[in-house]
Amino acid sequence: MSNDINRVIIIGRLTRDAELKSTQSGTALCNLSIANNEKYGDKENVSYFEAVMWGKGAEALTQYLTKGKKIAVEGRLQQSRWDDKDGGKRSKVVIKVEQVQFLDVKKSDDNAKQESSIPEFNAKQDNPFGDDSNEIPF
Repeated sequence: MSNDINRVIIIGRLTRDAELKSTQSGTALCNLSIANNEKYGDKENVSYFEAVMWGKGAEALTQYLTKGKKIAVEGRLQQSRWDDKDGGKRSKVVIKVEQVQFLDVKKSDDNAKQESSIPEFNAKQDNPFGDDSNEIPF
């Protein structure tokens, strides 16, 4: 079976504060909405993307993911399909976040201390393609 590639990186600003929820089994999930602006001469196009983070990283970062923050997220696109109450077919594509980077860190000493306390979110801790590896893993 072939391995298809599903990778996305989005840079933009949060349109609302992150929303932390929990599944019935107790797993944390954090919902994000990101606005991505693109300019063409005088015109500007804004696209909105929904994203979700899972687990302890989601719990740790939710408090820092506030409306207006500029972030970069890396992850995979994931599609959900369902039937609505009228029997119609529905679907939604979201970004399943694997990494988050905060981009509007200020350079003053006070903010540097404050921003350095933000935990890093990396859902791929055991990435076989990490920067330390000099060998091809296959």
